[in-house]
Amino acid sequence: MEAANQIVSGGTFQVLKLPLGFIRVLEWLFAIFAFATCGGYSGQLRVSVDCNNKMDSNLSIGINFAYPFRLHQVSVEVPVCEGRRQERLYLVGDFSSSAQFFVTIAVFSFLYSLLATVVYIFYQNKYRENNRGPLVDFIVTVVFSFLWLVSSSAWAKGLADVKVATDPDEVVLLMSACKTQGNKCGSIYGPIWSGLNTSVVFGYLNFVLWAGNIWFVFKETGWHKGGTQQYPDRISEKQSAGFNQPPYNQPPYNQPPYNQAPYNQGSSFNQTGGYITQGDMGQQSDYSQVGGPTSFSNQM
Repeated sequence: MEAANQIVSGGTFQVLKLPLGFIRVLEWLFAIFAFATCGGYSGQLRVSVDCNNKMDSNLSIGINFAYPFRLHQVSVEVPVCEGRRQERLYLVGDFSSSAQFFVTIAVFSFLYSLLATVVYIFYQNKYRENNRGPLVDFIVTVVFSFLWLVSSSAWAKGLADVKVATDPDEVVLLMSACKTQGNKCGSIYGPIWSGLNTSVVFGYLNFVLWAGNIWFVFKETGWHKGGTQQYPDRISEKQSAGFNQPPYNQPPYNQPPYNQAPYNQGSSFNQTGGYITQGDMGQQSDYSQVGGPTSFSNQM
């Protein structure tokens, strides 16, 4: 117990509350559901053959199949309706490639998610050392996202073909007894597909989880952190350059304003709007502030 407590105390379980660690746990769980629902499937269909001679009939013929869905290897003895003679019937199709590819991706993603979660908790410092851990994590996450999309799509197509190949109405057409008039062949029940349909759903959910986790893993890399560190420096440079420039509506300090005439010691500006020289300081101007000449009758 003491060793277990030391291991637990040495880990940083707070990372599981962050999106990066929490999504890794979900990927781990959903990968289990994906390969369990597909790899552990076994189904059965049942048909009947009613011959003219009732003694030769078999009203309940069970055909079992399972993962990896090599249906061409599945066989069953069926009556020929000619005495007691029987024939061996094989199903049609080999859909093992898409099913095994799907399960393989699920198993490897399960192992990697488990490994990544352990690294996040107990080896966080080594994970961030030299930025190698986040880069490898980012590349693997992108690859698994693509593989989940491809494998889920391939398995969805393979499952559709499996359903057609194991349809009881299609299977009875393979029996020679059912091609003879007078014999009656029918289906009793077909396979239950809920488990395999769920596996396809979990496959696409895994793709969504892995694709969504790309952004959170990318934020841990130096590519993202390098950009965020350079961006504030550029802002500060622009702000410092802006403080050194004078306002647009003010001239430089060593120049007079644009609407102010240079100062001349030999003249002064009165409130009436004209210049007055030093020799005319005691004389009255011919123009008043109103803007017109003084009364002409006074001069007369």
